[in-house]
Amino acid sequence: MHIGLIGLGKMGNNMRARLRENGIEVTGFDRNPDVSDVPSLAELAAALPAPRVVWVMVPSGPITTGVITDLAEVLEPGDLVIEGGNSRFTDDFTHSAILADKGINYVDCGVSGGIYGLENGYGLMVGGAAEHVEYAMPIFDALRPEGPREEGFVHAGDTGAGHYAKMVHNGIEYAIMQAWAEGFELLSARTDIVKDVPGTFKAWQRGTVVRSWMLELMVKAMDEDPTFAHITGYVEDSGEGRWTIEEALANSVPVPTISASIFARYVSRQDDSPAMKAVAALRQQFGGHAVRAR
Repeated sequence: MHIGLIGLGKMGNNMRARLRENGIEVTGFDRNPDVSDVPSLAELAAALPAPRVVWVMVPSGPITTGVITDLAEVLEPGDLVIEGGNSRFTDDFTHSAILADKGINYVDCGVSGGIYGLENGYGLMVGGAAEHVEYAMPIFDALRPEGPREEGFVHAGDTGAGHYAKMVHNGIEYAIMQAWAEGFELLSARTDIVKDVPGTFKAWQRGTVVRSWMLELMVKAMDEDPTFAHITGYVEDSGEGRWTIEEALANSVPVPTISASIFARYVSRQDDSPAMKAVAALRQQFGGHAVRAR
């Protein structure tokens, strides 16, 4: 199979390499000519056999929509676009409609695996018509981890389902990371009796109910910097956590743990939280509790 891949940043470039290693011929396009295989989308389309398959792996939002709109002008009826970025699932309805007007098919794919995906494979969550997903299965099989297909790939449902599943996945990821971080802080608060915080995390890697890849990454991070002295506590968010909360509100689903993890990230961006100032002032007013002067 021969496909096109648009977007050859860190993730897209690794995906191109894994696809090629697993027998998929890939022609890549990127605005950076140093990594691109062809100079334009038109030449990308010309290089592919019909019916064409083009995987889009660019930043979500207007950039993705722009690429989809441009592809609608260079692809032909019966071709297939797979959108694998971190798009909001509602954007899939727009993107599929843009392409449907030209008779071009559409599949959305949530991708997890990060920088380790090249070696370990990617977890894939796909939405779209069954016949289009089946046609693209050689691509998904090349990208997913080795082993049973159902343990690294799911056809989650209709258009938008793949990115919806990835959104929820990332919301859960936020909450898990926050739990590890809070555990680290609590252990570090009692170094008068807990003499080996990194070793405690390391010991949890086997035999405990909390063992996981996220724990392995936490241990790796502490091996590099045991107290995280060389980084600040400022934490960004990609947007999918926010979308998860918005969906929870829209569907009356309680997600208190995920919500708290998002708000914790907002707190991390404040040098001196106005909200916490207000809490301190209120505690002083009603209880006479001391406040810490600047």
